[in-house]
Amino acid sequence: MDLIARIAKNFEDSAHTKLEAIEMMAAPIAQAIETITASLLNGGKVLACGNGGSAGDAQHFAAELIGRFEAERQELAAIALTTDSSILTAVANDYGFNFIFSKQVRGLGHAGDVLLAISTSGNSANVIEAIKAAHEADMQIIALTGKGGGQMGEILKDDDVHLCVPADRTARIQEVHLLVIHCLCDGIDALLLGVE
Repeated sequence: MDLIARIAKNFEDSAHTKLEAIEMMAAPIAQAIETITASLLNGGKVLACGNGGSAGDAQHFAAELIGRFEAERQELAAIALTTDSSILTAVANDYGFNFIFSKQVRGLGHAGDVLLAISTSGNSANVIEAIKAAHEADMQIIALTGKGGGQMGEILKDDDVHLCVPADRTARIQEVHLLVIHCLCDGIDALLLGVE
């Protein structure tokens, strides 16, 4: 096995997927940036959720908003719904794993807040339940998916923003998701700080 060639192929595939995604995703990413920034400026917050690698992405995004991305600025309101082990285990035990995020959305979310819902397949049942709860609370949804958007794509409303990576391999989707998160952070900072 030629490991160097295999590694090179992964790099090439990742770069190709990202370049292919630009045309389809740039406009909705810009819309997502404007949606989140408007919410933050109006006293809202972002709740983020996902499973596995997507849980890591939710936490990464919240950390960039609370701390900083590349420029110093005030703290921005963001909560990853993936981090409180007591809530996650209590809800999973008492109600079922499908409700670990939706119960938090109902307890923490308000009209004007944003839910960043992340699932590479678009079919994560607990993320779908979180979207339903966010709709009930009159929150705006930014869905970060791949593989055609799955069931999440089917339940989004017209004013929700769907950021669907045009790829089927989970690793490639996750790599673009990370880039999208960095684009969101950069764009939010640019709007808030007036950076060119």
